[in-house]
Amino acid sequence: MSEQLDLRGFMRMAWRHKAIVMAAALLGLLAGLGFTLLKPPLPTSNALVLLPPSATRFIGTQVVIAASDPVLAGAMHAVRPPVSLQALRNNVKATRLTSTIVSITAKGITAEQAESTANAVAESYVDYVGRNNSAVGKVQAEVLSVATHARLGSLRIRLLISGGIGVLLGALIGTITAVAFGRNRRLLRDRDEIAAATGAPVLASIPARHPSGVDGWAMLLEQYEPDVVHATGLGRVLQRVGLARVLSGERGDDFRSSLQVVSLASDSGALALGPQLAAFAASLGIPTALVIGSQQEARATAGLRAACETILDAPSRRSSYLQVSVLRDGDGSRPRTAVLTVVVCVVDGRAPRVADIMPTTATLLAVSAGAATSEQLARVAARCAAAGRRVAGVVVADPDSADQTTGRHPQGPGSATLVLPTRVT
Repeated sequence: MSEQLDLRGFMRMAWRHKAIVMAAALLGLLAGLGFTLLKPPLPTSNALVLLPPSATRFIGTQVVIAASDPVLAGAMHAVRPPVSLQALRNNVKATRLTSTIVSITAKGITAEQAESTANAVAESYVDYVGRNNSAVGKVQAEVLSVATHARLGSLRIRLLISGGIGVLLGALIGTITAVAFGRNRRLLRDRDEIAAATGAPVLASIPARHPSGVDGWAMLLEQYEPDVVHATGLGRVLQRVGLARVLSGERGDDFRSSLQVVSLASDSGALALGPQLAAFAASLGIPTALVIGSQQEARATAGLRAACETILDAPSRRSSYLQVSVLRDGDGSRPRTAVLTVVVCVVDGRAPRVADIMPTTATLLAVSAGAATSEQLARVAARCAAAGRRVAGVVVADPDSADQTTGRHPQGPGSATLVLPTRVT
């Protein structure tokens, strides 16, 4: 896969990891507001100094002199309360207002300090340039306007500005982080990529339930009803595992089908696809058994196992069509009256073990969009094939809304090679 990332791909990856972007933007907002609250706007006062027309040629030099250290040092004794020379450097600014007027702006902790600082610097500047030994010669300057009323900057405006800047910077940093995170993990979200990694077609893409606790799993098994679109996808899965005759209305005691639904322990969303498929088949009137066998990752199925054990002791609306069975280690029995048996299997994506899993007539891989890498899916598919359980298809949980691919025709490693037509004689 090319490492180049276009603008559209960049934005898609940022949107997929929008939680990182939003968190970074929130942190930027808090940082901007906190900085403004720790350093609120200070009162500002302004004094004007009038220069003679002869000084217009050197107005730039006069502005520099007005905020120079000799002028500031001469004003220190008149500032109340006293401040250091460094504080004056940070709080005093001289600008050119016209060709003959220099504006001296000063900040202070209080309005009185700002006014006294601006007036003291203006008087010191007039005194300095009036000397014969000044850097620009003797200049007859005078204070045109003294600082009287200090202005206090709006805290609300400062908060809006600093907060907006913080949000923008945080969102930018979060976007870059999200894209780098997504590219490093290389999680698969497109159906074509998932199909290519497993070597099996995507049969359906449906939203997965995310039950929490025993009650959530029990509610899923008893009340799950997919909409028309997703019911069509689940019906396609049942046809793929050999239930086309049953779906068409045919019944036969000699007909049995079993389906193993494999998912990764790190993919909590895909775990619900097996129970959803079993509940859907039962809602169609198909005698179905949901089997929770011994798992490689038992903790991932703890809630589902507890819910199934609870349902075994309680009546269910679908009890006539849906049976649940929790198998212990070494127990290989399964319900014998079911037309369809769905076996839930959870494996470790880093080192999947499928050799000890109950044999079935078909194997299905369940994976959520953005929950697994190509290496993990390929490893699971290879282990299933080595154990004689080739993956017949993939069901994608919670598909990406921006994914326009279908995954119906998995492409192998050499699919990109162009095959030229040949003439047959």
